[in-house]
Amino acid sequence: MPDAAKLVAGIGLGLLAFVVSGMIMPLFEEGTNFGWFTQVNVLVGILTGWFVVGGRAGRGIVSAVNVGLTGPVVMVFWALFIQSCNEMVRIAMKNRYDGAFEALVAVFEIGAEWALLMTTIPVWATLLAGGVVVGLLTEYAWRTWR
Repeated sequence: MPDAAKLVAGIGLGLLAFVVSGMIMPLFEEGTNFGWFTQVNVLVGILTGWFVVGGRAGRGIVSAVNVGLTGPVVMVFWALFIQSCNEMVRIAMKNRYDGAFEALVAVFEIGAEWALLMTTIPVWATLLAGGVVVGLLTEYAWRTWR
């Protein structure tokens, strides 16, 4: 059921995904074509905020902080998975894999490589601090606009 807490959480994590996507892009090789990178990450952030963070609103401040820390981690997991699948398909279209299993394994290899690439203190500090702010704003929205 839509409510203000889910809306605030979705907008908050979507905005956080936008900011962090901008922080991650310079970490890749120069000349990388990002295509729909930011838009897909923002959509993943909105959906994660709506379902994960917004769905757990109304349980108190401690729970809001905990969910605020969990939300960005879930968002990063799904964004990495979706972006890795997209990259695997792009590489597969060039006939670089010998079979389906090799392509499936490549999804996890690409995801692990990109996870290491984005593992910097500024990126994770932004994710976790932003997540706590989104969690607290979601709790406030739940208490204010039931």
